[in-house]
Amino acid sequence: MRIGIPAEIYPGETRVAATPETVKKLSAGGRHAVMVESGAGIQAAIPDTDWAAAGATLGCAADIYSQSDIILKVRGP
Repeated sequence: MRIGIPAEIYPGETRVAATPETVKKLSAGGRHAVMVESGAGIQAAIPDTDWAAAGATLGCAADIYSQSDIILKVRGP
């Protein structure tokens, strides 16, 4: 399954729908492919390098919405 995690766009929202640790568990053993929007963790102090180290690929919002089987969000899109 392809899981997409876009950046939150609600004003003042600092959370992300997953953490690098969650991504690591989801992508372990190739179970799922996880794509995180580049810059999604800035407000939560999670740099893009942490997502990549956890096994996620980075992409833009358009790619995440068009290529994912499921989207994880804190607030609805």
